Amino acid sequence: MRGKAGHTRDIMDLRLYDASGFDRGAPCWKEAMWRVCQGLFFQPLWFMPSAVRVFWLRCFGAKIGQRVVIRAGVNIHFPWRLTLGDDIWLGEEVMILTLDRVTIDSNVCISQRAFLCTGSHDFRKKSFDLVTRAIHVEKGVWVAAQAFIGPGVVVGEGSVVSAGAVVLENVAPWKKIRGNPAAVVGDIAVPA
Repeated sequence: MRGKAGHTRDIMDLRLYDASGFDRGAPCWKEAMWRVCQGLFFQPLWFMPSAVRVFWLRCFGAKIGQRVVIRAGVNIHFPWRLTLGDDIWLGEEVMILTLDRVTIDSNVCISQRAFLCTGSHDFRKKSFDLVTRAIHVEKGVWVAAQAFIGPGVVVGEGSVVSAGAVVLENVAPWKKIRGNPAAVVGDIAVPA
């Protein structure tokens, strides 16, 4: 394939992809048991109290504070890489891909179908290498419905990520952001 200025470029070749170096963070039996637990308690066809989900996440190594609400359909890939502070709300169908650490400080609302994604791939390499980076959502943040928070992002204290925003860079404290890619659209007054 020819790129700019006549340079020859190789495209990714997925036959070369090798995930064997990725540390899943737990033995295979623990991951298998988590998948069973996920199907029974996080994706059930019947009503399930939030406290049951919190209990199972803690059993699988998540560090979870007090008064945490986890709604139906929440999908957490590896709970042993998740830390939640106090007074957290995770709305219906929130997805947290914990290929790396995800830390959510206290008093945070992650609304319906938001996606916190710690992983990507190096598309410049033929081997399409996996790249992971931690996510940190600081205290008092609201991530609105269907927002995307990308690998390595820190969402600063008191900020609001508008619905559908695609956040690929750090967000300073007390900012309102929206769009794709997300941009600052205003300041939020710091409470007295």
